[in-house]
Amino acid sequence: MAYKGVLFDFSGTLLRIEPVASWLRGALDETGISMAEEAFTHTVRELDRAGALPGGSTPERLPDGLRELWRNRDRTAEHHRELYTALARQVALPAEELYETLYVRHKSPAAWAPYPDAAGVLRGLRERGVATGVVSNIGWDLRPVLRAHGLDPLIGAYVLSYEHGIQKPDPRIFELACQELGLVPQDVLMVGDDRTADGGAQALGCGYFPVDHLPAAERPAGLRPVLALVD
Repeated sequence: MAYKGVLFDFSGTLLRIEPVASWLRGALDETGISMAEEAFTHTVRELDRAGALPGGSTPERLPDGLRELWRNRDRTAEHHRELYTALARQVALPAEELYETLYVRHKSPAAWAPYPDAAGVLRGLRERGVATGVVSNIGWDLRPVLRAHGLDPLIGAYVLSYEHGIQKPDPRIFELACQELGLVPQDVLMVGDDRTADGGAQALGCGYFPVDHLPAAERPAGLRPVLALVD
């Protein structure tokens, strides 16, 4: 069927977070703190294993005290900050201020790269008169990131979990998004990299198109088939 609206996930779908090494390097540069190369490499590995970078790797081992917070991390901004700061604190850093600097950096436009075909696909949908929106499990306002990368003008609606206290795959968040588009679920396609979270839209009656959560350079055309689904 030809869909009248398309909803996109954010992280791993439209944009990809930077690698842990550049995340840490950026924080060090911002604070003027230096690390020996061996210590830097070790710290990058440990931060990655801890799952400290939002949008990056899943923690290899989640401390018992953080399990409930992990499940609800995107319901509020406070939960999100508390969880990811706690995950980072499992790793020794050379200065206390780096924990806050790392958290703030991951929300900056510099930390994100759009997938190569994101702008073209969003533009193609607009040219076809297809409504677009972003539905994201997230603990902060991603609009400035999309604005900085030139994608915001191509997106008609945003439904962010922390603003509603609802996380995907809860059908209610997709229902809100469909209402924002002014469409019934059967006319809407959800595009995302998480088969469980994003695929939850199917319970409401939406279509679902999966993409792979790969580095941006390794997925140059993963979104392009969406255009065929609306023609």
